[in-house]
Amino acid sequence: MNLRQIEVFRAVMITGSVSGAARLLHVSIPAVSRLLSHTESRLGFLLFERVKGRLHATAEARRLYLEVEQVYGGVQRIGSLSHDLALRRRTLLSILSSPSIGQTLVPLAISQLRNAMPDVQVHFHCLTHEALKERILQQRADLGISTFPVDHPNLATRPLASSRLMCICPRSHPLSMHEEVGLDELLPHEFIGYPHGSPLGLRIDQMFETRDASPRISVEVTSPQYACSLVHAGAGIALVDEYSLQGWLGSPFKAIPVRGALPIVADLVYLQTEPLSPAAQALLRALHSVLLQRGLAMPLADDDEILR
Repeated sequence: MNLRQIEVFRAVMITGSVSGAARLLHVSIPAVSRLLSHTESRLGFLLFERVKGRLHATAEARRLYLEVEQVYGGVQRIGSLSHDLALRRRTLLSILSSPSIGQTLVPLAISQLRNAMPDVQVHFHCLTHEALKERILQQRADLGISTFPVDHPNLATRPLASSRLMCICPRSHPLSMHEEVGLDELLPHEFIGYPHGSPLGLRIDQMFETRDASPRISVEVTSPQYACSLVHAGAGIALVDEYSLQGWLGSPFKAIPVRGALPIVADLVYLQTEPLSPAAQALLRALHSVLLQRGLAMPLADDDEILR
């Protein structure tokens, strides 16, 4: 099957009719019908059975459709990459980040970059660390900033920032009297928590495993930002990272460091084989400046030329 045959077959599968496929592809009904018949003839088996004037996909067609969707997705990715490459000629910078550091800190850095380099067009997306890694490997982004370790032989990483794990609670909560809390103080209380497989949920579960205990969850959310919103509304207490707290500096709830919790490091992630562009380096310098102001920047290595 060539690409045109794949396109027509897919359109018929999606719409369920020759007329629907013709409308989707902006061609005539006879043209779709002829190409579909020709495709079936070349393949040597029927793709659709015609019952009472309606098309029904055969078992072969349904299996073929699964493969066609993968091919079609690849064609779309090629088109997207071609578009991105064309935009890069106009200095496009594509940035990915974990949601926590991407909520406030990366936008502040982008703002600084745009003020200094107004001709740079920026694409910015917050993704999970697996999706972030995949896009960089596919060369669909210039760099990523991940708060969860990213390990791949084709990717380079270097630490940019470090944050503490913090307990946030309303000022009326008993924990608000503490200037630091440990597991002994946390265990008696219910939490606004996270799914077990999520990066922050995994960190919290591992921390409680040292006491052979589990946090008691009253409300489960998918993001520290939602946890901050709930604590702000007086719905309970939560454990969050300092990156997420940057957008809540004026909130009336209290943020208390968690004693013994490992720091949450944010890493720069980029392709080993692709040097960072001048725009990417400028963005990283702006981010380092923001992190310094917020007390979250990692110390620079003596040979670090990107951030100086």
